[in-house]
Amino acid sequence: MSDTEKPKPHYYGHRQRLRERFAHSGSDALADYELLELLLFRIIPRRDVKALAKSLIENFGGLAEVMGAPPERLAEMPGMSAASALELKIFHAASLRMLRQGVMNRPVISSWSAILDYCRVALAQETREQFRVFFLDRKNRLMADEVQSKGTVSHTSVYPREVLRRALELGASAVILVHNHPSGDPTPSKGDIEMTKEVMIAAQALNITVHDHIIVGREQITSLKALGLM
Repeated sequence: MSDTEKPKPHYYGHRQRLRERFAHSGSDALADYELLELLLFRIIPRRDVKALAKSLIENFGGLAEVMGAPPERLAEMPGMSAASALELKIFHAASLRMLRQGVMNRPVISSWSAILDYCRVALAQETREQFRVFFLDRKNRLMADEVQSKGTVSHTSVYPREVLRRALELGASAVILVHNHPSGDPTPSKGDIEMTKEVMIAAQALNITVHDHIIVGREQITSLKALGLM
């Protein structure tokens, strides 16, 4: 080794071994924190990120929770920065886009589990309540997913006429209502049930079907239809 050459940091070998495991055996061979490490390698190339990956997983509860966490919360973690948090959110946005494309223009019956996965990734870690509507065509294919409103920690305003006005603009024959509970508990509130019934009554007059109202919590998803509440 010449005087100008410096030994490579100890974590270079670890990174290479982790890449080789992924290349040979796929993601199933890696723990969640190791998969997160692979992402952090590219974001923070000049530092050992194993401890950081483990800390993020422990703090937020899992890989999906880390990726879905608000950037300001990620940036507060020791070892992270606003720039690093933004990079993770870019990876998350790409994952969400792929999930979305996987369910668009497909019948909801045949892709229901994929729709629930998409709802979970999109909303489970949101810190503010968000109300979305999935618009379906006559063959029950998902034609659009739109955010109708965003609220405070515990409330968002939903106006049935706006939901149905947009359905008519798109030529939708049915809708699925979706919102999250930032508290983490997906149990429907009295207001959730009443709002759903208001939308259903208004939709019936326009021959538009309300298939379901999905509520997304931190770890679980609730269907008002499955609960017999609509």
